[in-house]
Amino acid sequence: MENLNSDLLRTFVAVARAGSVTEGAARIHRSQSATSIQVKRLEQILGHPVFERHGRGVVPTEVGKTLLPIAIDVAARLDATLQRIAKGPVEGKIRLGVPDDHGRERLARIVADFSRAQPGVELDVVCAMSSAFPEALRKGALDLAVYEVEAQAAGEELLMEDPTCWVSSATRDHATTDPLPVALFDNECWWRDAAIASLEAQGKPYRVVYSSQSVSGVIAAVKAGIAVGLLGRSSLAPGLVDISNGMAFGPTPVSKLVLAKATSPENAALEAMCTAIRAAFPAQGS
Repeated sequence: MENLNSDLLRTFVAVARAGSVTEGAARIHRSQSATSIQVKRLEQILGHPVFERHGRGVVPTEVGKTLLPIAIDVAARLDATLQRIAKGPVEGKIRLGVPDDHGRERLARIVADFSRAQPGVELDVVCAMSSAFPEALRKGALDLAVYEVEAQAAGEELLMEDPTCWVSSATRDHATTDPLPVALFDNECWWRDAAIASLEAQGKPYRVVYSSQSVSGVIAAVKAGIAVGLLGRSSLAPGLVDISNGMAFGPTPVSKLVLAKATSPENAALEAMCTAIRAAFPAQGS
């Protein structure tokens, strides 16, 4: 059996993140033909296709989805090891913003991987509602942030897409409740506007019975059976059910998890942190 090499994996990751062979080739400074050859070589070794056509681009197959987080992790660990050996220890301080919903489980992995690779860097983490993170980056209050947007902007690197859906407690049926009780995020969050637009498109009376700045707060209200709420599918937990189709709500957007840096000069510590984040949030299309 032939072995996978990091060059093939890096090409695969670049194409997966870009969503097209052409744009993926540009990211790794190769020609489109050379990139296509590498993808085919990877597929020959695996014995399965890793991409399938989707519109004008490509998306990972099931095999590709399985491989993608592993490929990202391998590349990240190799980069961190090379940096540590070639440049020696990195020192400094990084102020990182992470949204509370994605932060709970994955923040531990980011911190652990980064601390092992760069023990000389002090990490100051803000785990909170992410609507204020872009302004904090602009003002220099944060060096780096992961946050959710409805529409990706220049300077924001896509980490993951998360479809939104209406959810209810598995033990409470709100189908006949009039008006419909709703739990929303606070006024500064675009999720609130998206939820209200979806409700108004349904045409059914509703009333806001609960507001929260955090995903955990909305989940608590929904689990308690006092309201329905709009959440990302990644936040669905035991005790919650998707009621989007059953109650004919209006359309809801896809949330995009992005990584963005402050305008301050880049440094080795910041780049190492970006590598750790990419490994912990593996992926558009995963």
